[in-house]
Amino acid sequence: MTLIKSISGIRGTIGGKTADNLTPIDAVKFASAYGAFIKERNKGKESIKVVIGRDARISGKMISSLVANTLVGLGIDVVDLGLSTTPTVEVAVPLEKADGGIILTASHNPKQWNALKLLNEKGEFLNGAEGEKILALAESEDFEFAAVDDLGVYTKDTTYLHKHIQEVLNLELVDVEAIKKANFKVIVDGVNSTGGIFIPALLKELNVECVELYCTPNGQFPHNPEPLKEHLTDISNLVVKEKADFGIVVDPDVDRLALISEDGSMFGEEYTLVACADYVLGKLGGGNTVSNLSSSRALRDVTQKHGGTYTASAVGEVNVVIKMKETNTVIGGEGNGGIIYPASHYGRDSLVGVALFLSHLAHKKISCKALRDSYPSYFMSKNKITLTPAIDVDSILETMASKYANEEVNTIDGVKIDFADEWIHLRKSNTEPIIRIYTEAKSQQAADDLANRFIEEIKEIIK
Repeated sequence: MTLIKSISGIRGTIGGKTADNLTPIDAVKFASAYGAFIKERNKGKESIKVVIGRDARISGKMISSLVANTLVGLGIDVVDLGLSTTPTVEVAVPLEKADGGIILTASHNPKQWNALKLLNEKGEFLNGAEGEKILALAESEDFEFAAVDDLGVYTKDTTYLHKHIQEVLNLELVDVEAIKKANFKVIVDGVNSTGGIFIPALLKELNVECVELYCTPNGQFPHNPEPLKEHLTDISNLVVKEKADFGIVVDPDVDRLALISEDGSMFGEEYTLVACADYVLGKLGGGNTVSNLSSSRALRDVTQKHGGTYTASAVGEVNVVIKMKETNTVIGGEGNGGIIYPASHYGRDSLVGVALFLSHLAHKKISCKALRDSYPSYFMSKNKITLTPAIDVDSILETMASKYANEEVNTIDGVKIDFADEWIHLRKSNTEPIIRIYTEAKSQQAADDLANRFIEEIKEIIK
C-alpha cells in the first residue's frame, strides 16, 4: 500500500514498480488526468494555465519536471514557483488568474514519499466529485495531447516568496508595528524544507530575531517531519539554551504549525488554532469557528467565550473549508496546527498562523507559556495502527461503533465516541496505510490510557 489514490490527489513512495509506487509513469499518468480534467472544465478557452510548486524533497525536482512537462504536452501553460509552500501555491493560483494548481509534496510523510496535491481555480483543494473524476480519467488513460504548435508555455516565477509574505503583512489583524516593537526572539525548525526559507523571511520583515535550526532546503529531514512532541527534542532544548521567546516548527510543505514555549514545553499543535482564534475573535468581537472531529474541545470553549458558534466537520481540509463557508466562519482549521483564515484564503497557512500568533503575543504582553496556561486544559494522544492489505478497516470501525452504541457515537468520518470527560476518534487515513487513533481527556495519562485501551481492543479484532 505504497501508492495511495484519493480524492485529494495521489501519494506514494519513490522507486519500485508502477501502480505500486509513485514512479515517473504514475506521476505522468495522474498529471495527465488532472490536465485532461482542467481542459474539459475550460473547454473553449483560448489558453489554460496551471501553477505548480514543490517542497524540498529529494525527489521534488524530478517529480516537478515530469508534471510540468506533462501539462505542457497537453497544451497547458505552466507557471512554476519552484521551491515553495502549499499555501504559497494556493495564494498564487488566483493571483495568476490560473485555472488550477498542483503542489508536489507529501506533507508530513517521510522523505521517500511524494505526492501531487490538486487545486481548483480558487487555489482550493478539489471536492470529492472532482477528485473521483480525475481518478476515473487516470484509470481510463483517455488523454489527448497537443500537437507541436499547440504545446503549452513553461514559465519560472520566483517572486511568490515576497508576494505571499506581503499578502500576510497586509492582513488587517496582523499588527506589524506591535510585533516589531516586541523584539521577539524565536527558533525556527524548517525540517530542511521550504519552511526554512519562508518562515525566516517572514520573521525578518517583522523585525523578529530568528535562530535557524534545520533550515537548509535539501530534503534531508533531520527527524520525522510530522511536528509531534516526540520528534522535537532538538528545538525544545535550543529554545531554552538560546533564551528564546518561543519556537516555531513547520512540516515540509508549511501548512502545519507547532509552537514550543520558552521553557521547552510543547504549546501543543491543537492550541495553535485555539490561540489564533482567540486573537481573531477578540479583535472582531466574536464570530464562528470550525475544526474537524479530531480536534480539541478547547476551540469550542474559546469560541463560546467570545459568543460565537463552533461546528465540527469531517477530517480533511476540503471538508473543513466547506463547513467554514456554510457557517460563515471567521477562522478555522485543523487541530494538527492548520490555520485557515478566510481573510487571507481558504487554505491551511503557517505564515498566516505565525503572523496572527505574534500579533496575539505582542498584544497580550505575556510569555508563551502563560498564554498556553490561560486556555482550557485538555490533553491529546495521537496514535496509529499500521495496516496490511488483508485488514478490513471498515469492519473494524463498524464493530467498535456497535460495541459503544450506548455512548454518543458520530460516524460521519470513521467513528468518534464521546464520553463525558473524554473522546476517541478512529478513522482510516486518506494519506497513509494506517488507522488514526486520536483521544482527548483532562490529563495526559487519561488520554494515553484511553488510546492504549482501544489499540488493544482493535488488535484483538484483527486477530
